[in-house]
Amino acid sequence: MSSVLICPLCHGKQIEPWHRDRCRDYLRCLVCELVFVPASFHLDTVAEKAIYDQHENDPADVGYRRFLMRLTLPLLQRLPPQSTGLDFGCGPGPALAAMLREAGHSVALYDKFYFPDVAALQQQYDFICATEVLEHLPDPRAVLDQLFACLRPGGWLGVMTKRARDQEAFARWHYILDPTHICFFSDHTFGWIATHWEARLEMLGNDVVLLQKNDVTEQYGTDIHR
Repeated sequence: MSSVLICPLCHGKQIEPWHRDRCRDYLRCLVCELVFVPASFHLDTVAEKAIYDQHENDPADVGYRRFLMRLTLPLLQRLPPQSTGLDFGCGPGPALAAMLREAGHSVALYDKFYFPDVAALQQQYDFICATEVLEHLPDPRAVLDQLFACLRPGGWLGVMTKRARDQEAFARWHYILDPTHICFFSDHTFGWIATHWEARLEMLGNDVVLLQKNDVTEQYGTDIHR
């Protein structure tokens, strides 16, 4: 008997074929509308890291900083001075962390390949950034559970990942050509995420998402000191 396919985000079982190319199949969840690649097509960790090792994300690169400003600028507009944060999946050259530190914030680093400091995942933060990370996750639900648990009430999760559109656009989308990209999030998917983790959602452009964790001080009208 074949195993039942389960969405790696919402754990729904209503799955439909979405696209197929020469290399992989792509499935779509009818509940949260995540498009995902079945596990049988995932790279092993050695092959995955070999691709990441080819990336050149230099913190001093002006063009790369300009790219990251699409997330950095709106996040900085929402953060109190001297906030503490986490650059999750920062890669070998944590440029985003450098930019946020220059703005006066304290930023810890975590990356399973380059900065595997699990202690960083056991702290509480005012903000967490995940730039070009979510599309690489085989288990996005577990990771988002962990990240929201690390956020203080009222804290921000800043995400950069290009959002999937309709089926025709998906078939022509360059983003699916990267073999390390295995999850693709739509507007509806982020709406599901905001509802499930009780967060306020802001979608900026076609690849920036801000999620503010529910502030219990507002919900219950009490003064909770951090």
